[in-house]
Amino acid sequence: MTDVPNPSADVPAEPVPAPFQPVGRFEVDTLADAAGSLADGTTVHLAGRVMLWRKMGGIAFGQLQDRSGARVQFSLRKNELGVDTFKAWASSLALGDFVGITGSLWTTDKGEHTVGVSELVVLNKAMRPMPDKHAGVADAELKYRKRYLDLLTNPASRDRFLTRSRVVSFIRAYLDGRDFLEIETPILQAAASGAAARPFSTHHNALDRDFYLRISPETYLKRVVAGGFDRVYELGRNFRNEGVDSSHLQEFTMLEWYAAYWDYRDNMRFVRELVQATLDELFGTRTVTFEGTTLDFGGDWAEVDYRDAVREHTGIDLRAIRDVDALKAAIKGADLPDGVSVPDLDDAVSYAGLVDSLYKKTVRPALIQPCFLVHHPVELVPLARRSDEDPTRLDMFQVVVNGWEIVKAYSELVDPIDQRTRLEEQVALQAAGDDETMMMEEDFLEAMEHGMPPMSGLGLGIDRFVALITDAPTLRDVVLFPQLREAAPSPAD
Repeated sequence: MTDVPNPSADVPAEPVPAPFQPVGRFEVDTLADAAGSLADGTTVHLAGRVMLWRKMGGIAFGQLQDRSGARVQFSLRKNELGVDTFKAWASSLALGDFVGITGSLWTTDKGEHTVGVSELVVLNKAMRPMPDKHAGVADAELKYRKRYLDLLTNPASRDRFLTRSRVVSFIRAYLDGRDFLEIETPILQAAASGAAARPFSTHHNALDRDFYLRISPETYLKRVVAGGFDRVYELGRNFRNEGVDSSHLQEFTMLEWYAAYWDYRDNMRFVRELVQATLDELFGTRTVTFEGTTLDFGGDWAEVDYRDAVREHTGIDLRAIRDVDALKAAIKGADLPDGVSVPDLDDAVSYAGLVDSLYKKTVRPALIQPCFLVHHPVELVPLARRSDEDPTRLDMFQVVVNGWEIVKAYSELVDPIDQRTRLEEQVALQAAGDDETMMMEEDFLEAMEHGMPPMSGLGLGIDRFVALITDAPTLRDVVLFPQLREAAPSPAD
């Protein structure tokens, strides 16, 4: 059989012959993955896409692929169907067509279970060619732009997205089973809050107001806890108008939960148990391989003190250096690893932003095995609670794996006076030119003034977690339709 080239935007659509009309329904009672285990002679009804098709005299063989992801062979035989029916059906099929077949199972001389077709309905015709049957969709750009072709021809990609769906389903069931309530909070928000990030903005015509696409649901989830729902979570999209790389997308899926009467230590235990239970359920092992590196999620995870780690890798003591100018001078005088520099050093206006850049350039790449990074400087997160033992640090942790942050969590700040002061500091930094600060949110402060219980919240990046456990080197491989730059026009244009 002759292979056809990969499709592209330049391939013109060929019209379907006028007499053909798509069929609206077909009754299915068997899937392709189950057909192979049925006894010869069993009658089955299947529907799916033709992924292989070849004719050899008085017999024709095809492969049908359905939602199970498996393929089953089917056959048309002239001596069973009659000359006219065989000829009509065999000439009507092409790669990519959707068909419904009815027939009895039989086994070929080569031992392959096959559906001997007695009834065939062409449900819809494919107007464009399928990708090469061996290479599939080899071009990465085409894979992201035309994910439907990638799913059809790349079993590894299909399995990765099935795993993603199973991860989300398992996490929901895990939280539901532990008395957490799933809720929904606004995506359009009056203030960009809950994280240090540059937001997307939009205008609401009916209300004639500007809004921001949420960078985090945090402050709304805390309002719900204040309303009496002690344990809540949300699985949804967040949006941050920042750079794109292998571990960052501007639109991403985040799981956040909040539990009243917990502190960050409760969340450390809970998220480790959740991650381990998820791996047990999906893979039966707590060890995965990512780009050739074995990652072991089993047992207790190591704790790494944030300020100790920065001092170890740079010689800079963040306990002693507490303002942005002193930190700039220390960085310029530090013996950083070869090739490492802190971007936009001279233009930095925020101590927190500069500390974060220093950490990301020097410490985070060295954190490979799953670990808890703990006790961040208090300036880094305005919504987190200060430690009673040391008010210059936060009761906070991150889970870092292979140099990627997959979890951020802390004991929540529920003191409205301290919270107002720290948000005012954010507003001042924004006025000084820092565009990744939180905004003042009076409604949230009012909710806090009505009283909030002690609580701890956590955010887990679903895209990053799935990428790590499915050996996907970039988040684009675990998001069905990632945003891309506009395709370059073809020469014909």
